[in-house]
Amino acid sequence: MNLRPRFRRSVEIPTSSMADIAFLLIVFFMLTAVFTSTQGIRYQNPEDDPTDLNVQPEEAIHIQIIGENQFRVDQIPADLEQLGGYIQGKMQENPSKPVIIQTLPDVPYFAMVDVFDLLRQLEVENVSIPTKSEIERWRALGYFQ
Repeated sequence: MNLRPRFRRSVEIPTSSMADIAFLLIVFFMLTAVFTSTQGIRYQNPEDDPTDLNVQPEEAIHIQIIGENQFRVDQIPADLEQLGGYIQGKMQENPSKPVIIQTLPDVPYFAMVDVFDLLRQLEVENVSIPTKSEIERWRALGYFQ
């Protein structure tokens, strides 16, 4: 008696529809995925005010750090105590007066920290440190020496 089956089973896995299923899944996920876009910074442009046209430019306090406890404020040599008195007097005239700090490359870092500490004690809010290109541009215009 022969117990062998009369038909042969295939040893291969049918993969003919696998590509169709994969394509359908890709299309499904592409259509149902949520795409986020970066929003960026939201800001509002200032409105034109015709009354602000006659505003005079404000002169800033220019501090040059030459060395350890060696400063020039508005081209006047000073030490840290004199610098504090000068800035305090100018800030009493106008509390929103800008302060520009410029350091030479070979000045120790703690000299700049001392100036920042002094400005924090005097509650100066408008402090800026110009870049090298800004300094060169201002020198060309005659603001710095």
